[in-house]
Amino acid sequence: MNWMLLIIAGLFEVGFASCLGKAKESSGLTAAYWYLGFFICLTISMALLIKATQTLPIGTAYAVWTGIGAVGSVLVGIFVFKEPAEFWRLFFITTLIASIVGLKFVSK
Repeated sequence: MNWMLLIIAGLFEVGFASCLGKAKESSGLTAAYWYLGFFICLTISMALLIKATQTLPIGTAYAVWTGIGAVGSVLVGIFVFKEPAEFWRLFFITTLIASIVGLKFVSK
């Protein structure tokens, strides 16, 4: 169950990073809404990370959480913000995903 909480926490990390990107593109009240989304996603992500680390090793949980956030943020950057999807960028994202999966399999 705590692995699921950790995955959801990682997805909310992607959410708060994405909100920052959208806020940067916005102004006025629209930007304020994106910043509100940032704080909501940040709060949920941290709360779930805290809950997950009550039974999972902190080093593994943190690495998986940041990995999910990194991979998700890069993918959102590519698909939403039209950032380049170059070979080396995709190659290293793939190795990061493999590392996250590997940590899951070697952790109790």
